[in-house]
Amino acid sequence: MLYSLDYLFCKRGSGIPKNYRVNDQITAPAVLVVDDKGNQLGELTTDKALEMAIERGLDLVEVASSANPPVCRLLNYGKFRYEATRKEREARKASKTKSNNSVREVRMKTRIGEHDREAKTRLVKRLLTEGSKVRVSVMFRGREVQHPQIGMALLKNVAEDLQEDALLEKAPSFEGRFLAMILAPGPSLKNKNNKEPESAKT
Repeated sequence: MLYSLDYLFCKRGSGIPKNYRVNDQITAPAVLVVDDKGNQLGELTTDKALEMAIERGLDLVEVASSANPPVCRLLNYGKFRYEATRKEREARKASKTKSNNSVREVRMKTRIGEHDREAKTRLVKRLLTEGSKVRVSVMFRGREVQHPQIGMALLKNVAEDLQEDALLEKAPSFEGRFLAMILAPGPSLKNKNNKEPESAKT
């Protein structure tokens, strides 16, 4: 029976399943062996396969226990575990970066001072420059909610300050006690981000 390399190496990206057997832990009397270069060596007794692994300075790893006979691969177990751990860590890091770059949030209060508002606006611009969408929200407390025009004026000022750098993806609307809008990076920022890798190469 023939198996694809993806199957034999457990789809490579996901690595060997968590509960796998190595060397003397393999209990099946016979196994289908694949060498470290991906060549199928056929069905061997487990003792013979383990002897072959030892001769090559490698480990015998059961990568498909449900197959009949189980599929084992000759590989450097320590190196494989290191690579699998590194790839898993990189995948988590990439996933975290992707979620961080989805929608960020910058909050303001209705009584915010002009200096603080300008600082918050600069923060919004920095997040947009990084490629993130930004939810800009104004928080209302108590009876402040009876004066939505204050929040609308704040958001309008931010939008006007960023009109060259941002696009209004979602118009201001109330979400509980928050009046919020969502800004996305404008064409000027997207063009700047696209040009930076090219300039870095020169």
